Amino acid sequence: MKQRVTTAIIALIIFIPLLIIGGTPFNILVVAMGIVAMTEFVSMKKLFVVSPAAFISYFAIASLLVPRTWLKFLPKDESYMDLFFVFLLCLLAFSVISKNMFNFDDAGALVLGAVYAGFGFHFMIQARTESLWMLLYALLIVWITDSGAYLIGRKIGKHKLAPKISPNKTWEGSIGGTLAAVIIVGAYVFFMKPYFKYNFALMLVLTLVFSIGGQFGDLIESAFKRHYGVKDSGKILPGHGGILDRFDSLLFVLPLMHFAGLI
Repeated sequence: MKQRVTTAIIALIIFIPLLIIGGTPFNILVVAMGIVAMTEFVSMKKLFVVSPAAFISYFAIASLLVPRTWLKFLPKDESYMDLFFVFLLCLLAFSVISKNMFNFDDAGALVLGAVYAGFGFHFMIQARTESLWMLLYALLIVWITDSGAYLIGRKIGKHKLAPKISPNKTWEGSIGGTLAAVIIVGAYVFFMKPYFKYNFALMLVLTLVFSIGGQFGDLIESAFKRHYGVKDSGKILPGHGGILDRFDSLLFVLPLMHFAGLI
């Protein structure tokens, strides 16, 4: 517990100031987190994190999550997707060069991991570009849903939510966490109305949807780990696991916010 608390304090000391500053310093942090997340996908797939395939995947995720202003050397605005496709082809070509020691299934897992984490972290940058308050909105949804689900689940949780994926989660905790998010984040939205383009009632509905989505993100990460037989996605955050462990819910919530037109 002491290690967990110490890691959380150090992480917040680094993250919060950069979150407030925004701009290039925050973008560099997010790009770094995205690449670390990619190393965790590589490790879970039992591949070497220092290998041609791994480095191709790092460039692939970087091409998706970096701000478009960093890619002005490309011939057109949409070319970042072309760049990602080039790295995809490189992964497939490497399966031939490696004589199938790195195979199609490996390439598919890395490509999906790059798309999932790459766009998730990309939208984190987009949310901060929109406003500090918009990214705080997403963070509050995730933090309050998680905390509420944990506390309420421990207190009254009896019915398992997804016992084969995450045996400690309960329906009572899930519902309680979402209700807590709607109430507390709803109050935040009420006082920050000028920063949101939709009316208060619609924002409450969206907060409900995002809270549920965040729980799906958590369960998706648990499913990854179950499939690959690992306890944590990584070890970069002692007591907390890896970047994917800490940002799993947010990687699902931020794209939903994009689809809803908030970022």
